[in-house]
Amino acid sequence: MAFKPNYNQQRAERNRAKEQKKQEKLQRREEGAAARRAGDPDGTETQDDALTTDSDAETKTDTNNA
Repeated sequence: MAFKPNYNQQRAERNRAKEQKKQEKLQRREEGAAARRAGDPDGTETQDDALTTDSDAETKTDTNNA
């Protein structure tokens, strides 16, 4: 005779799989963030770099206008 389904066991297995997937995604995101902090592999500037560049440009423009 077949066993009756154990819904709690099935649910626990689904929750374990979901948690594992979530942890893998978090790890991938952290690795990507670490790579971006170490050096910009895409060649795009970060927001901090853009802010510094813009403020320097404004300072140079203000100095030239005076």
